[in-house]
Amino acid sequence: MGTHYQGTKAETDALNAYIKLMRAAESVTARAHSLLPKEITLSQFGVLEALLHRGPLCQTELAGKLLKSGGNITLIVDNLEKAGLVTRERDKEDRRFITVSLTPKGRAFIEELFPKVAASITHEFSALSPAEQFTLGWLCKKSAPPVPRPSSQPPDASGLPIAPSSPPLYFKFKA
Repeated sequence: MGTHYQGTKAETDALNAYIKLMRAAESVTARAHSLLPKEITLSQFGVLEALLHRGPLCQTELAGKLLKSGGNITLIVDNLEKAGLVTRERDKEDRRFITVSLTPKGRAFIEELFPKVAASITHEFSALSPAEQFTLGWLCKKSAPPVPRPSSQPPDASGLPIAPSSPPLYFKFKA
C-alpha cells in the first residue's frame, strides 16, 4: 500500500519509499520479537546483545548504540538489573561514569537467545542476494545518517556526516 497523499512527485516517491521501508522493518521486527520471552523487550534484548558482543559498556555508550535517551536507557538497565541479567558499577575516579556488565545469568540467557534471533533475521533476509543486502544497508545508511549527539567539539559546517553519493563500484547489480 502506498501513500494517498496528492503531493509532488518527489513527495509521493519519498512517502512511498518510507512506507515500504517501515512496513518491511515492522514485519522483520515483529517476527524477531516473537522469539523473545514475553518478559524481555526489544530494547532490553538490544542492551544484552551489545554487552555480549562489545563487552561492558557505560550507559551513555549503550544509549548511543541503541538510539535511546539517557533516561530511557536507565529504565531499560534498571529492569535488566532487577531481573539479575546485568550489573552496574560506578567508576571510582569519576562517579558519573557507570559501567553495565552481563551477569553469568545474563550471559547464559543472551548466548542461548541470540543465535535464534540471528537465524530468524538471516532467514528473513534470505529473499535478498548478498549484493542486495549490502545495497539495502548502504541505502538505509545513506538515507538516514546518524543524528549528531551533543558534544564539546564544534560540528563541521553541516553538522552531519557525509554519505557517499553512490554505492561501491565492486558490486554488480542484476535487473
